[in-house]
Order: sequence, then structure tokens, then C-alpha cells
Amino acid sequence: MDDRDRTLLDELQNDLPLTERPFAALGERIGFSEDEVLERITSLRGEGVVRQISAIFDTRRLGYSSMLVAARSAPGTEEQTAAVFSAHPGVTHNYRREHHFDVWFTIAVPPNSRLGIDATIDLLGTLAGVESIRPLPALKFFKIGVDLDMKGDRDPSARRHRSAPTEQAPDPTTLDDRAIAAIRALQTDLPAVSEPLAAVAEPYGFTGAELLERGKAMLACGQARRFAAVLNHRKAGFGENGMGVWVVDEDRVEAAGRLMASFRGVSHCYQRPVYADWPYRLFSMTHGRTREECEAVLEALSDATGLKEYAVLYSTREYKKTRLKYFAPEMDAWEDAHLALRA
Repeated sequence: MDDRDRTLLDELQNDLPLTERPFAALGERIGFSEDEVLERITSLRGEGVVRQISAIFDTRRLGYSSMLVAARSAPGTEEQTAAVFSAHPGVTHNYRREHHFDVWFTIAVPPNSRLGIDATIDLLGTLAGVESIRPLPALKFFKIGVDLDMKGDRDPSARRHRSAPTEQAPDPTTLDDRAIAAIRALQTDLPAVSEPLAAVAEPYGFTGAELLERGKAMLACGQARRFAAVLNHRKAGFGENGMGVWVVDEDRVEAAGRLMASFRGVSHCYQRPVYADWPYRLFSMTHGRTREECEAVLEALSDATGLKEYAVLYSTREYKKTRLKYFAPEMDAWEDAHLALRA
């Protein structure tokens, strides 16, 4: 991977312009020809650096329920525990972390789930035989969006502003078959061709122009956060994944969370519930080439917020990382099998 690859990835992970020829528009923004952008994306995909390029949706605005979950596996069962969680089609991220809560996963279920998210988590804990399982819903969202420092020249305290939706999102219950078809099309991995939307539109009954307008409308109302690439952090050179968890009084969490969210080195920031054995109310995710890079960001956050009591949970194994497939039949199949199992 050379410097031009890093320049491309620095932009591609943040925002792919939603146009008829998005790769040409991206190339114009960074001084590359369209052909060079396409060639480099093809190469980076072949190397496993680029996982997927597609719409990144706001789960809640599509009616889904999602949650981070921490589990403490029985001694010697970490691998089996993780395998049970990863088998659920709504589990998108599943990591082992350095803590007595050692297996952490994110899960989402659709609005028509017959089990619902709480019963699904309870069932997964039972199937895995864990000693403890802690649902950690996001009580407040401050930031979602990975922004890796691909060029390696970013100050740990660097900030970035993301634009907010300009229109009200429709009620998720009003999503009709046509809207769901558009979501399925827009979550498809975009091919490295001049007109990628046209290439993915036809199987779902759209023209490229129709799908483009659907995508623009979803961006405007926040159903889609952006179009961008998801990178394989480790293959992109970021071997460390540090989850910062912070002790903060409830009356300070809003200000601290918004301040942390403004840092480019923070990819995710949320307020979550506390428990007797879990005092950390604020979560911030960082990615670095080394632990020292992660900790430099965390130190900057501590200095900016005045919060001094925190811990860092590093991931030591990635069991699963994928994009959620919205309105996919695999979810119905999993629930069919496990509803029968419960009965």
C-alpha cells in the first residue's frame, strides 16, 4: 500500500459522493482520475483492505433494535461462546476483549422480530452457557463513524464535523416493499465500475437514476448516514482496537460525550447503563497502529473532558465483523429454528 492508496482510503472511508459516477467525483476531489480510483479499489479489495463499499444506514431509523452486549464466558469456553453469538445473523461484530467480561458483541433485530432483542440476548446467553451477560443499550448516541488516520499525520486531538440530516425521517412502520427493495439494493457492495448504482439497481427493480434518487432521499432524512467503505482495520495497518470506558457522573455525561465525539480519533461514542459490577457510563472507541496511538487519543480525551477514571479494553481476537443485512431472510430462518427450540 503506497501513499496514494492511503490518500484514497482516507477519503473513501468517510464519504463516497452519491452521484451517477461516484468514483469519478471522489477522484476529482483528491486529484485522481476515475480509472486510477477504480484500479486502486480493485487492488485494495484483492488485498482484503476494503471489506465493502455501500450505504451505511441508521439502524434505528429503519425500525431495528440494536445493542452492545458484554458476556462473561465460563472458563475455557470462550471459543464456543463466541461461535454461538456469531451464528446469529444479526450479530455484526464479535470480539474477545481483555476483561473478565471477555466476549463482546453487537446485535440488531428487525422491527418484525418475533423474539425481540431482549429475549434474543437471553436466549443467546442460555445457548452459550455464559456465567453473566450484560445488555448495554445506547442511552444516548454521540457519534458513529470510523475515521482511521490512513496517512499517519493526524494530531490525536484533531476534530471533524459531520453534517446532520436536513429532513425528518419517516416512521419506520411506513416502509413499504419498494422502500425495502431500495434498502437491499443500496446495502449491496458497490462494484468498482463507472456507474455502480446502475449495476446494482436492476436486480431489485430500479433504474440507476431511480436508485440514486432513493439514496439521496435516505441521506437527507438520516435513514442513511453516508456512503463509504468499511476497511479491514488490521489489513489497513490498525492492529489495535481500544474501547475506552469512562466513569462520569450522569449530569456531566452529555457534555463529555459531545466533546469526545468531536475527536477524529474516536469512531463511536455512547452513553450506556451502569451496573453494580460495571461503573462505566461513557464509551469511546479508538483504533490505532499501536496501543500507544490509542492511548494518545484517550489521554487527549481525558485532558479535554477532565475525566481521569477510565479503562481501556483492547480486543485480542476478532470473531466476526460484517455489515448488517437489513430485511434479510436469514433472520426469519434463525428465529424459526430457535422459536421451535424454545417450544
